[in-house]
Amino acid sequence: MAGFFKQAIRNFVLGPTTDPYPFGETFLPETYRGILTYDSDLCIGCSTCEHVCPTNAIKVEEKEDGSGISFAFWMNTCTFCGNCVFFCPTKAITQAPNFHTARPQDEKYELTANGEVNLVKCAECDKMIPPFNEILLERAYGEVTDEIRMKAALCPDCRRRLHFERLYL
Repeated sequence: MAGFFKQAIRNFVLGPTTDPYPFGETFLPETYRGILTYDSDLCIGCSTCEHVCPTNAIKVEEKEDGSGISFAFWMNTCTFCGNCVFFCPTKAITQAPNFHTARPQDEKYELTANGEVNLVKCAECDKMIPPFNEILLERAYGEVTDEIRMKAALCPDCRRRLHFERLYL
């Protein structure tokens, strides 16, 4: 019992040990996994994030007019597991050090992150394809040459035809 009183007096003298949140700043570890942020400039529309999301909080769909891909993320179903961040090849999805997820009742089903990836035309046949990303090219090839950039701007069919012509003609 003496240990209890000693600890109680020590705590009384030192003051509170909790953070003053919500009336002041609070501590967040560097590796805190908060709400998702999405950068559509880095996204290539591969939909890997949608496939690895265990709660189906992410939807990637082709736009009705065929001009691109739309991205939608629902905060209320996300468990902040970080799978989408880990598996995103271009790091278009990140987790911000923000834990404020409270929303008014009438906004609880609204999207918290959405964006669009516009398709680009193939350099040869004008077929619409996802844009290539310089980050992925550097990761795959190390040094990115003009020839690699030219091939990345082609659709799979034109790229296949180009390789066939170089090998057999």
